Order: sequence, then structure tokens, then C-alpha cells
Amino acid sequence: MSWLAKVFKGSSHRDHGRYTDDQVWDRAHSSTDEWADIEKEELECALAISLSEQDQKGKKVIDDDSQSEENEHLAEAISEEDEHLAEVKPEEDEHVAKAQLEEDEQLARALQESVYMDPYNNGNIFQSYPFFSPPGYRICAGCNTEIFNGRYLSCMDAVWHPECFRCQACNLPINDHEFSMSGKRPYHKSCYKEQNHPKCDVCKNFIPTNSAGLIEYRAHPFWMQKYCPSHERDRTPRCCSCERMETKDSKYLLLDDGRKLCLECLDSAVMDTHECQPLYLEIQDFYEGLHMKVEQQIPMLLVERQALNEAMEGEKNGHHHMPETRGLCLSEEQTVTTISRWPRFGAGYQIIDMITEPKRLIRHCEVTAILILYGLPRLLTGSILAHEMMHAWLRLKGYPNLSPEVEEGICQVLAHMWLDSEIYSASGSDVASSSSSSSPSPSSSKKGKRSDFEKKLGEFFKHQIETDTSAAYGDGFRMGNQAVLKYGLRRTLDHIRMTGSFP
Repeated sequence: MSWLAKVFKGSSHRDHGRYTDDQVWDRAHSSTDEWADIEKEELECALAISLSEQDQKGKKVIDDDSQSEENEHLAEAISEEDEHLAEVKPEEDEHVAKAQLEEDEQLARALQESVYMDPYNNGNIFQSYPFFSPPGYRICAGCNTEIFNGRYLSCMDAVWHPECFRCQACNLPINDHEFSMSGKRPYHKSCYKEQNHPKCDVCKNFIPTNSAGLIEYRAHPFWMQKYCPSHERDRTPRCCSCERMETKDSKYLLLDDGRKLCLECLDSAVMDTHECQPLYLEIQDFYEGLHMKVEQQIPMLLVERQALNEAMEGEKNGHHHMPETRGLCLSEEQTVTTISRWPRFGAGYQIIDMITEPKRLIRHCEVTAILILYGLPRLLTGSILAHEMMHAWLRLKGYPNLSPEVEEGICQVLAHMWLDSEIYSASGSDVASSSSSSSPSPSSSKKGKRSDFEKKLGEFFKHQIETDTSAAYGDGFRMGNQAVLKYGLRRTLDHIRMTGSFP
């Protein structure tokens, strides 16, 4: 019978799942109870179809004995199927439960391992995304060896032994839940801050963030000294020469007029009139080399700031660079207090025993004297002298009254030219003069082999002249320098004499 063959053969719709060696289903499967019910339904359906076919074909009714025998075979088949299902069901339930347990254990391990991951990305915290590799196939990105059972880290698109995930700065393992990154290199947050967060060059602390959470600081345009914005308001002293702020780990010399001088600028500072005389002679030689010799003997005096300001108030003519004047070309008769002896330095880097004396200036020509502020480095003192000497030259040569832009501008050009000659010439940069020694005496001009800092200082003084924002000194210099570069110094001066302006 065809229906009986179907019973013993089994349903063609049955879909058996199978296990891999790891006891994981590799196909979708239904429960044992579900497909057992389907078997019974199909068996009953086959029996009904068979009886219906016999009636339609007009077959004879089977006698009671045959019917009884056939029913007996059917009952036996059903019984055997039930027994088979009863034997299979516990075994199938056991396998399903075991597979489910394996999956639960893997999920628990994955959740536990993901606890160790919370890295930084480009200096910012981000939520990491765990990924899982089959056991036995995890290769540590640090030591390139296999990771067996135990803890491991999953971050930066790789897995690591905990002891192999190390800070690039201190080379110690990173055990924190957060870390920083620079490029593809991990750091402790503290190490990253130490290396990348800017520190104030004045107070040596980390520069704080502003109200918007951004790091805000100030920087000197030439020295690039970084400092907290608060130091511009807390009266942190600056060097009166190089303009750098006094740092926490250094002390500046306090001059008697309230100015402060850093120790590096102090090394070449000119402190009294007698010490400045050799430098004054060098400036005169510089002008003579330009065919601009000053025939008259003009007194040159080093003075304190107060004396300079008083002399400036008594001067009727002249253009002065405010807010602080460091040099002055006098044309009026005055009595000026000058520094006659080099001061000594007492405790706490304070000047003591400075001797001053009054000097009466008598006018013998258009220029009475040149006054220079004391306590400035040699290169700065020389550039101020070169500037004031040009004022004297213009007056002695009978140039008409010039506008501030033209007169101050051409004077700045000569100061800039002298600095150039001192920085780049062999005599000014590399060769020590015969008057200098290993410890220059107060009578020397302190001209000798330039230290690296003094060369840098000369560049700074040039930078000051070139970037001055004032109309007279800044714009005037740039117009005058452009004219000299294009037409030469002599033709520019001739044009100024005739027209009172730059060519």
C-alpha cells in the first residue's frame, strides 16, 4: 500500500538539523515536538486517502478479518513510530539544551571581555566596539603572539595582551579605562597631557582652558614665549630690552629707575658714559664709511630714564617715540644728570653705588648732545646711537624741517643698516676686537665674538624696527627702506633735501 510505504519511509517534508564538532546548529531547526505532530497528522491523512481511493474504484468491501488484519498492521506502525519518537525526543532535547548553553557561555564571555575597552581617539574619549575572534586565533598586536585563555584588550582595531598595550611616552602598560592617542600611538592621559598640553613659560603650569573649554594663551611674536593671558594683567615684569617676561625660575636685575633687565641682556649691557665711548666711536666710523662723517664733536651721555624724560620736556623741537624714549638728540642748552661710574650689583640683583653727576651742555652748533638710556645691551645701545646720530647729521647738514615720517623713517633706516653690519660682518660677528678680553672691562665697548643669544638679540632689534606699527617710526622706516633699496642712500638723501619726502 502506497500510504503504508510513506509511513515507513517517513515524511518528505522533515528537515533534520545537524551539529558541528562544536555542538552548534549549522542550520535552522524546529523542535522535536513540532515535527512529531506533523508525522501523526500525515499518517492519519494517508489512511483517509487510501480508504477514499478504494471506495471510488468500486472495490469490494474488505471482510472483517482482512480489515482487522490491516488495522492491526496500522496500529503496529503507529506504535513503532511513537516508540521511535519517544526514544529520539530526550536525546534531541539534550542536544538543543547543550547548544543553547554553549551560546550563552560565549555571550557571557564576550560581555565580560568588552568591559576592558574604552579608548581615546585623537585625544578624545570614544565608545569602543568589541569584535570577537574564535578562540585560538587571537594574535596580540603588541608582541605578535597568540592570545590564549585569559584577559585581553580589544581596541584600536586589534587585540592585545594587557601587558603589551603600553604608553608610548613612559612605556608602562595602560590599565585605565580611558587613554589618549596621537596618530596611532596610545598614551596615558597624564603622559599625553604632559607632552601635548602647552605649559606657560612664565609660571611653568599647564595653561588653563577658558570659559569655552579651549586652551587660550599669548605668545611673543619673535621669541614665541607662551604664557597665560592672566600674566598680562598681574604685572609680571618684562625685560626692558628683549621684552621677554620674567619666569618663575629666573630673576631679573632691578634697575634704579624701575626697569628690569634679564641676565642674558645684562651680559652685554652698557652701564655708564665712559663704557659707551668706544661704541660711540664705532658709530662715527660707520657713518664715515658711508661718506657721512660728522665733523663736529658732539657730546654723548648715558643717563637714567628720569633725566631723559626731563631733557625731552626741555627740548623745543624733535620727534620722540612714545610711550618710552630711549635716546634723544638735543639742540637746546640744558643741564643733564649723567652716569659717570658703572654701578655694582647687590643682593637680590639690585643696583647699588651708582654715581651720577650734573653736566652743563653748551650749544656750539645745531646739536648740543646725544643722550642714551643706560643699562641696555650693546647692540640696542648702538642702534639707538645710530638713530640719534642721523638726527644730528641731518641738522648739521642743513636739512629743512622734515615730517616725522621722513625724519624718523630715515633715522630708523640707518639704525637698521648698522645692526645689519654688526650681525653679518666678520668683525662684528666672528672676530673679537683687540679691546675685548675673556672678561670685558668697563672701559671696553663689549664688542667681541657674538654669543648665539646676542646674535638672536640683534635679529630681534631688527624685527622691532621692521614691524613697528607707528606711523612715524614704522611706516616711515618701510617707505625709507624701500627708497634706499631702489635708489641707494645718497640719491634718497638728495631727494629728501630737495623735496622733503622720499623718492
